[in-house]
Amino acid sequence: MPDMVNDALAQELIDMTNEDRRLQPGALSDDFTAQLAHRRVTVRNGDRLAEIIDDHGWPTAELVGREAARRAWLVAQHADRQLHLQRRALALMTETVHAGKGDNTQLAMLHDRILVNEGRPQIYGTQIAGIVDGVPVPWPCENPEQMDQRRAEVGLEPFAAHVAKHAPA
Repeated sequence: MPDMVNDALAQELIDMTNEDRRLQPGALSDDFTAQLAHRRVTVRNGDRLAEIIDDHGWPTAELVGREAARRAWLVAQHADRQLHLQRRALALMTETVHAGKGDNTQLAMLHDRILVNEGRPQIYGTQIAGIVDGVPVPWPCENPEQMDQRRAEVGLEPFAAHVAKHAPA
């Protein structure tokens, strides 16, 4: 790792997403207080990510290390109530990927997340709408017959393999 890694910023991104992960089960529960607690954390994290971007640009692996860079993407991915932030993150991540310094699979997942949040069909089938008969079902996808080809182009495994790993036991 280069000497330029901002350890404090890296730790902050990791801590932010640890709290998100800790509260995430509540987001999917019937407990409205737990749902609200998770929403509060994702919005606060999104607000802080916007400040980080203003001060440092996109948190790349060079800036914060590989894991914290992944955590920055996770904050953007979960900022569903801050579509402007997701779009900004997508633009910055696209530049990073084109410069050979970003993760294409994360970019694809964020792109799908934004499309779904806009009410449009996703491209890569990364966003799951729900479980039907024990099988995860994606939100509608553009040209679904070509989805696995598009997934392969960005480094994602075939949809069936992905679903098999995440199907409820």
